[in-house]
Amino acid sequence: MRLILASSSPRRGELLRQLLDGFEVIKPEIDESRQIGEGLVAYAERLSVEKAQAAVGMLGCGPALIIAADTIVIDHAGELLGKPADEADARFMLRHLRARAHQVVTAFSLHRTGERPKTITSHALTTVHMRDYGDEEIDAYIASGDPFDKAGGYAIQNAAFHPVARIDGSYSNVVGLPLESVEAALNQIGFPPSR
Repeated sequence: MRLILASSSPRRGELLRQLLDGFEVIKPEIDESRQIGEGLVAYAERLSVEKAQAAVGMLGCGPALIIAADTIVIDHAGELLGKPADEADARFMLRHLRARAHQVVTAFSLHRTGERPKTITSHALTTVHMRDYGDEEIDAYIASGDPFDKAGGYAIQNAAFHPVARIDGSYSNVVGLPLESVEAALNQIGFPPSR
């Protein structure tokens, strides 16, 4: 059975290697627009399902287990923060999150094709408390280029910026894949982790 990670995120790949060996990586293209009236967790879960379905279309026939995920950041007011479009957007997000708590949700789908198809979709939620970093730190972080492919404009694992004071929940969820929840889902779908 082929094992597929439907994500081009290098962070997700690094995390999944803690559970599984020998997976292929493909990048499904989907419309990531939020639907009118769609709740944020439902939105993230739908995107993970659609990424898995798109991967099925790219693979053709044959049995496979596809893992797809989507990570979103929800600010203290309950609003969605995506990936920053430019430096000004990144600066706004980092100032907006500074010295406050927000939530990170990673939704994931495991989709098994073949004779006994099955899909498991779930999510993990972590509350992230940001430290009170300064504007000069923000400028240096933006200059590094690190914020631009990350929801909320930051990476919890960035050692130079270290934006997070503490978390309530899964660390790997904030990086991009909640390993504890994915491991449980792998066992449930009949594909126990190889590590």
